[in-house]
Amino acid sequence: MEKPELVDLSEISLRPLQLSDVDDLIVWTSDEKVARFCSWDPYSSKEEGINFIQNIATKFAWCRAICLKDRAIGCVSLSSNSEHDKTRTRSAELGYVLGSKYWGKGVATQVVKQVIKVAFTELCHLELERIEALVDVLNVGSQRVLQKAGFQREGVLRKYVCLKRQATDMVIFSFLSTDPII
Repeated sequence: MEKPELVDLSEISLRPLQLSDVDDLIVWTSDEKVARFCSWDPYSSKEEGINFIQNIATKFAWCRAICLKDRAIGCVSLSSNSEHDKTRTRSAELGYVLGSKYWGKGVATQVVKQVIKVAFTELCHLELERIEALVDVLNVGSQRVLQKAGFQREGVLRKYVCLKRQATDMVIFSFLSTDPII
């Protein structure tokens, strides 16, 4: 049995996605295991990766490459929920994706903790009171990541989204600006 590769979490950083990341991005966006719980199907071309970097990532309120030794191994983003709905509190939805090679090594948990700190301290222009995350009920690993990072599980939203042409139950988690940062 092959020994799992350890990751030095001190070598994990967040930075803006760049066109030079496209080859690294294709590694995880073309992986069926990674895309399973995402709204998109696995990428099949470099052009799809370029389109993501140039046209999709730029639409988020905040988006960063998750890097190991400056190589993009995933992506994390915040989308503003209150921008178009003035009745909502100042909230953002957290999204993240990580290459399957790095699952179960503490990378996603560390990244989510970093994003919490950034969101409530450095992104003051967003004036966030709440960060939400929606997770497929079957994605137990991602639920565990959020709980380890201090998010509270609020409940199950039944048949809340249509993923891969199928109505899907989602678990909603939140982290409030008044919650203790772990």
